[in-house]
Amino acid sequence: METDNKEIEVINLSATDSIIGQYLCEIRDKDYQKNRLLFRNNIERLGEYEAFEVSKRLQYEQREVTTPLGLAKVRVPTDKIVLATIFRAGLPFHMGFLNVFDHAANAFVSAYREYKDEAHHEVGIHVEYLATPSIEDKTLIIADPMLATGGSMELGYKAFLTKGTPRRIHVCCVIATPQGIDHIKKVLPADRTTIWCAAIDPGLNEHAYIVPGFGDAGDLCYGDKL
Repeated sequence: METDNKEIEVINLSATDSIIGQYLCEIRDKDYQKNRLLFRNNIERLGEYEAFEVSKRLQYEQREVTTPLGLAKVRVPTDKIVLATIFRAGLPFHMGFLNVFDHAANAFVSAYREYKDEAHHEVGIHVEYLATPSIEDKTLIIADPMLATGGSMELGYKAFLTKGTPRRIHVCCVIATPQGIDHIKKVLPADRTTIWCAAIDPGLNEHAYIVPGFGDAGDLCYGDKL
């Protein structure tokens, strides 16, 4: 997809000190990672944190609410949100967003890496499963913990596009690389996309894993796969 001359905004939440640093410290620690429950819980909490930050960018309107003692004026978001994630690593991160945007619709796609050579240096992405409501004119939040090459995010996004064109897009991850960010900037529309990440790491190793990163998010959440 061609974009205009505007560049996609990238928000690195680690640029400002906050509790997010504690969560990152724990999920990166190879000893802490031995407890899958604690690892999943921190991924979920990072989702909640990012969801709160994303909520500041939504559209709002004022409403009146009847309390036991009178009327209260409150401002509430008006965006129709679709929370999307990529199986399987994205599930606890997605749940964090759903804890905050509890009225959102939900979309799921499978997009997983396939190594094309025995040495695991050539990496492809395979998309197999899609379940999504219409995203036409919706605010689409794609939550996936790792933005490594950007390939699975691109293919997941294109799969969701078969169900409409979103009004706004928020690409949300825990850790991103400059390569992944640059790729997303090339393939998603700059005029309505924002990239959110808890940290940006220097790059990828020969197996296309983020370094220093924290390893395979799906395996750390749910155990090794064959």
